[in-house]
Amino acid sequence: MKKTATHTKERHHLVEYANGPSLEEINGTIEVPKNMSFWRTLFAYSGPGALVAVGYMDPGNWSTSITGGQNFQYLLMSIILMSSLIAMLLQYMSAKLGIVSKMDLAQAISARTSKPLGIILWILTELAIMATDIAEVIGGAIALYLLFKIPLAIAVLITVFDVLLLLLLTKIGFRKIEAIVVALIVVIFVIFAYQVILSNPVWSDVFKGLIPNAKAFSSANPVSGQTALTGTLGIIGATVMPHNLYLHSSVVQSRKINHDDEADVARTLRFSAWDSNIQLTMAFFVNSLLLIMGVAVFKSGSVEDPSFFGLFEALSKPSLMNNDVLAHVANTGILSTLFAVALLASGQNSTITGTLTGQIIMEGFIHMRVPIWLRRLITRLLSVVPVIICVLLTSGRGEIQEHIAINNLMNNSQVFLAFALPFSMLPLLIFTNSSVEMGDRFKNSWLIKLLGWFSVVALIFLNMKGLPDQIEGFFGDSATKQQLVFADRIAYVIIVLVLAMLVWMVVELYRGDKKYAEEVKRKAELQAEVIE
Repeated sequence: MKKTATHTKERHHLVEYANGPSLEEINGTIEVPKNMSFWRTLFAYSGPGALVAVGYMDPGNWSTSITGGQNFQYLLMSIILMSSLIAMLLQYMSAKLGIVSKMDLAQAISARTSKPLGIILWILTELAIMATDIAEVIGGAIALYLLFKIPLAIAVLITVFDVLLLLLLTKIGFRKIEAIVVALIVVIFVIFAYQVILSNPVWSDVFKGLIPNAKAFSSANPVSGQTALTGTLGIIGATVMPHNLYLHSSVVQSRKINHDDEADVARTLRFSAWDSNIQLTMAFFVNSLLLIMGVAVFKSGSVEDPSFFGLFEALSKPSLMNNDVLAHVANTGILSTLFAVALLASGQNSTITGTLTGQIIMEGFIHMRVPIWLRRLITRLLSVVPVIICVLLTSGRGEIQEHIAINNLMNNSQVFLAFALPFSMLPLLIFTNSSVEMGDRFKNSWLIKLLGWFSVVALIFLNMKGLPDQIEGFFGDSATKQQLVFADRIAYVIIVLVLAMLVWMVVELYRGDKKYAEEVKRKAELQAEVIE
């Protein structure tokens, strides 16, 4: 039942049959010398965590954090902290699955489910990747428009050519790709840290906001049309990304591991956890800085347009700044320009990780491999189509309407993440809880199991709870009562379908695990007979 790392390939021009190790081109290619100091060993294992952390600070996170700060001050800081801690737990389990089982999450699910279910899960995950890619297309195009005044329609088309950048990166080696991603993360962090330092926030209020507060889940007293609960759901939805669980379970296998030596497996798992947690802590700081920006950089309630256009414009207006120092710097245009640079850096980072994830799920679920440039081109072209349509339909209605439509498209596309998240979290928890998959040494401890089940159930509940509001968002701000009722009905039908599919998937996973356990037992009995 369990897949083995065979190297069977049948070449069909651009398309190949793939049933080998995850991301075979990089799997086990990076040697990690033994007997080095802690810090040198950590450096050798560092990299995969950065690729994962990118998804936790991509353009889709920005407006939710800044708007949360504008509307609720530091109340939602605790939500960013809790989301980051849950992300660390899930990414630890994802890394453990890849390191111990030698399979990525897509391969593990595919090996234990039927073909129809596998194809459905593949389509769901592809839609989630497309949703994040739409945010990257929009973020990259807006950055080009803001920095170089390139018309939006042309800027959107230019983002297609990031496939050329990806082709170049594939030639320089995986370790250098990791270094580029880390460098871009540092650029984003430094830019937002600079803006927050200039704002001189009340740090006692910032730290007080890290203490969980029931008010963060309140649906009363909306501010600018948003309740604390919708702000909370927005931050959670933008933080925990399903595709990251697939990505991490694969890229951790880039380090060479002796699977016959449990100590070497344990060492790899330990340092991979350090790498992941350090990088996710950086993502936590970036998202916290974004929320602090919403509170301390701008005057309270001054940002009426939380889109990228609105934030860029607000950062260039001294009258909206919270103090004289910020007003002076804003007047030079430095704040708005740095914001656009960070937006471009974030979009390029997400391009790299989104392409790798697409390759992982295509190989894992449907055993098909295409060249990485073709994979990127197909995904990007599919993502560009709705953005181009959106731009063309609103181009005659004025700049403001165009900006609003693009922002709504980005926000509404994120609904697919709510669909896909349960179908990656639940299998991950089931696999890493199993001694059949992990062995007695590496299966989850009772504490990890408890925290894992709590996190998974809570995230599924909150995602489903927020689904009606997300569907209502498709009808815009001036939706009629009938449209809202219709949206809610669609949401409830989707929730029922998602829950039914979850039951279907869990039943198949447990059956598949049971069959694999019986297979392992038979092999052990045969070996015992041979020895006798």
